[in-house]
Amino acid sequence: MKNIYVVRHAKAEGQAPEAPLTETGIEQANRLAEFLAIHRIDYIVSSPYERAYRTIAPLADQLGIDIVMDERLVERVLSGNDHPEWRDMLRRTYDDLELCYEGGESGNSAMIRAVSVVAEVLQRGCNNAVIVSHGNLISLLLKHFDNRIGFEEWEAMSNPDVYRLSFADDAAPTIQRIWA
Repeated sequence: MKNIYVVRHAKAEGQAPEAPLTETGIEQANRLAEFLAIHRIDYIVSSPYERAYRTIAPLADQLGIDIVMDERLVERVLSGNDHPEWRDMLRRTYDDLELCYEGGESGNSAMIRAVSVVAEVLQRGCNNAVIVSHGNLISLLLKHFDNRIGFEEWEAMSNPDVYRLSFADDAAPTIQRIWA
């Protein structure tokens, strides 16, 4: 059995790649380290965005594990332009994974890059890995393994959040939200 703990970053001061964690986010990152420390984590890979990296840094420091940065885990860009109706636009992309707005990335393209990280992690010799990313990308990753996951599940995610994907043999993983 291999477990991948998929972590959504803690509360941040914005959406820019360099946006730091808020004071609350720093506290959440420390609580997350305590929460995950019992799971015998042996590999950590993260989005290079500041809020993702800083969310998992306390755990990495506690365990003495390096954090591998992976550009494939950056947040999905819905559109190159700001739209007041962005939530409705996002909702439509869960129903049509090929829908791609100008300057954005389709749900399918984002899903493929996230799944490729999972595939590489599974091929490593680790048993309990952590992947740290962003809400929309994580929801698409989960949707790959369970097509019922969509906009409502994305909307229900918290900052931070943790899902455990448990892989046995070649079967689809079981998915369990373990952060409360």
